[in-house]
Amino acid sequence: MTALLTANDLHKSYASTPALAGADFSINAGEVVAVMGPSGSGKSTLLHCLAGLVPPDQGIVRYQGRDLAVLSDAERSALRRADFGFVFQFGQLVPELSCVENVALPLRLTGTKRKEAEARATEWLARLEVDDVRHHRPGQVSGGQGQRVAVARALVNNPRVVFADEPTGALDSLNGERVMQLLVEAAQESAAAIVLVTHESRVAAFSDREVVVRDGKARDMAGAA
Repeated sequence: MTALLTANDLHKSYASTPALAGADFSINAGEVVAVMGPSGSGKSTLLHCLAGLVPPDQGIVRYQGRDLAVLSDAERSALRRADFGFVFQFGQLVPELSCVENVALPLRLTGTKRKEAEARATEWLARLEVDDVRHHRPGQVSGGQGQRVAVARALVNNPRVVFADEPTGALDSLNGERVMQLLVEAAQESAAAIVLVTHESRVAAFSDREVVVRDGKARDMAGAA
């Protein structure tokens, strides 16, 4: 099987501090890969490089065989809007918009008419069990509800890859487990891959395999002795 997204020999430093020092990574369509490691190990930097949010100093990231480095800024932005979805630890919803408007935002940015975008957003909010808060603003909902809205926003465009960076880090264990169940179920229905950055074993348990990042290098635990 040809991997959907790969990284080879990634190096990335911030000032004189190395974050990645020869990291490799691969993920197939429909696969959930947990990226684990202690704080400061480079796991979030790896995710940012994989998503084309920051360029590596050295090494290659390929999506569907295409080197992200040869794409223009506009092409990378279009790729993130159409093919990638993002879930962050604190949701990062737009506070001035209602929940349904937040979920519809990726569709609106790709030219979908407002009525259609909000109809599709409402369907996703229902799938994530939060359609009852669709007209609320983020500040009016609980943390668990807000993170489900964030998951709906990440999935509304039917992305090929979902990047989830500590998606349950701000939630209690019960809410965190339900968010992970809904995220994985919804993504796998559409054969989307999930790159899941976490330091929690209970969250990593939702993955198909684990990659541990330590000292800037990534070790696939499926092949570990």
